[in-house]
Formats: sequence, structure tokens, C-alpha cells
Amino acid sequence: MKDSTKYVIERILFILLTAFIVLSVTYILLQCMPLEPNATNFTEEFRFWQQQVTLGFYYEIDTSTPEGLEAIANHEYEQMVTINSQNYYFAPYPILVRYWKWLVNVVTKWDWGRSTSVALNQSAISIIVMRLPASMKLNIISIIISVPLGLGLGIWAALKKNTWIDSLISTIIMIFISVPSFVLISFLLLGFGKIPGFPIRWPSQANAAADPLLAFEAYIIPVLSLSFGSICSFARYTRAELCEVMSSEFLLLARTKGLTKGQSVVRHALRNSLVPIVPMIISQFISILSGSMVLEQIYGIPGIGSLFVTALTGKDYPVIMVDMAIYTLIGLFATLIVDLSYSIVDPRIRMGAKK
Repeated sequence: MKDSTKYVIERILFILLTAFIVLSVTYILLQCMPLEPNATNFTEEFRFWQQQVTLGFYYEIDTSTPEGLEAIANHEYEQMVTINSQNYYFAPYPILVRYWKWLVNVVTKWDWGRSTSVALNQSAISIIVMRLPASMKLNIISIIISVPLGLGLGIWAALKKNTWIDSLISTIIMIFISVPSFVLISFLLLGFGKIPGFPIRWPSQANAAADPLLAFEAYIIPVLSLSFGSICSFARYTRAELCEVMSSEFLLLARTKGLTKGQSVVRHALRNSLVPIVPMIISQFISILSGSMVLEQIYGIPGIGSLFVTALTGKDYPVIMVDMAIYTLIGLFATLIVDLSYSIVDPRIRMGAKK
């Protein structure tokens, strides 16, 4: 027990250190490029640069001093905003100073900065909080559908090994596992688009609230496009593991002791074959989450996947940082959960044990 607890604590500390390094390098690289606020008027732009001054990333050049006038003459400023015929000049602090200010703001205030294009002047963390539920709900529904169908097809194919049923399932698996989700969603859009009244774009929140059936139908295309690949992956691995276990000596021994084929499979084969499959469920959830980026963009789903693509296109660095933090932490903690799941499926496996 002590070894397992120590192992988990060490892994969590290592995860936090890794995330810190990844996000630090990402922030410094992004700060090498200039900020480009997508403002519709000078007032919005002026307010944005004032917020950057408040956050400690930029400073306003004082035009009333000789040093300020000299800095303006030497073009040492990065941005100039004109309000009521008066010019305001803003210059960035050095990158490492901005990095330190950003780190302090995140740790002490949980302030990741302000959006520059997705929602100008709005807190980046609040934008993510609004978008995260849509992505998580979509991916959770997909994995809930994928797991039983995938395991069921894999078990069926293993029990019917070398029959036409096994060949048919294997052929379907090879076809769908080779098709990316964003290609599959294009075919689904063409097919379902012929159904009158069926939504081929994600409905607005107001329309979904007014029509529950529309809200339900909106999930069909994205869930199917995300689930097919996962179902095929689960089915392929389940069949391979179950076939290997069913041909093992200990299972043959169980059959010679009087157990029927069904009893030996349920009591022994399935349990042993699930050891590598259960961790795969967690890994598959992460791959679905990352794979939904393009899908959300195509179908218009307001999730963190499409937000990441939009932020990259609009060079919205604060939003990119928060999105990057979520994907990094989910991916790193998933590896820990995968390792711990081995000991849950098979108690003989002890995490952190020296032997």
C-alpha cells in the first residue's frame, strides 16, 4: 500500500513538472510573435492594451518625459492607439519578464490572460469553461456507445473464429478503422442531409432548448463519426486478446475439468483478456478528445476542439495557452490512470513495487 501511494504521488509530481515545462516553453515561443487584437474600433483596442498593462505584460510610454519622447522617436513602441486625437504608445516588457508575470497571475489569481480575437478582452479561462462541457459530453457519449459495442463485436468474432461471421466483422473493422473521423462525418453529412429537417449543423443553444428532438438529433452525426473508429479498435483488440487466451493451456485445463466453452470463456478468458483492454478504454477516450478538433470545426460544435482551431487561426495566444493546458493535463493524467487500471483489473499487478 505504501509503495502504491508513493508511486502515485511521484507520478503526480512528475506530471505537474512535465506540464509546467510544456506550458512554459509554449508560452515563451508564442510570446516571440506580436499580439494582434481583433478590435472593431479604437476604444476596444485601447481597452485591450490597458488590460495588458494591468496584467504586467506591457507598459505605456510616458510622452510627457524626455525619455518617453526619445523612445517614440526611436520607434521603441509596439502599438500606437489614437483616442480623441491623442496618441497612446505601448511597448512590451522582455519575454522573460512577461513569462514571470504570466506565471504569477496564473498561480495567484488564476488569470490566464485576455482573449485577443475569439472574444476580445474576455477572460481566456471563462471562454474555455463555457466551451468545455460541449466537448466532454460529446466524447463521453461516444465512449459509452463504443465500449459495449466494440467489446461485444470482438467477443463475438473470437467465439466465431475462422467462420464467415469472423471474416465479416474483421472486414468491417479494417474498413472503418482506416477512415478518419473527419472523412466519415463528410459522408454522414451527405447521407443524413437528404433527410428533411435533419440538422446538418450544430443548432444554437436557443433552438436546442426549444426543440428537444432537434437537440437529440444533433448528436447523431458527431457521435457516429467519433464512435466508429473506437468500436473497431475495441473489437480488433478484444478479438486478438480473447483468441490468444482461449488457446492457452490454462483454459484447456479448465475445459478438461468439466467447464463448458461458455463457462470457461466467461470465468477465465474474459477476465484475462481485459487486462490490456481496460487501459485501452482510457487511452481511446483521449484519442477521441483530440480527434474531435477537426470534427467540431466541420460540424460547428462550440467545444474546446473547434475553439483551439479558431484560436490558432486568429493568433489568440491566451486562449491557446488554456486549451493547451487542458489537453496536456488530460493526456498526462490519463497515462497515470491507465497504469493504475492494470492493478484494478489484475490485483497481482502492484504499482510501485520493487519486485
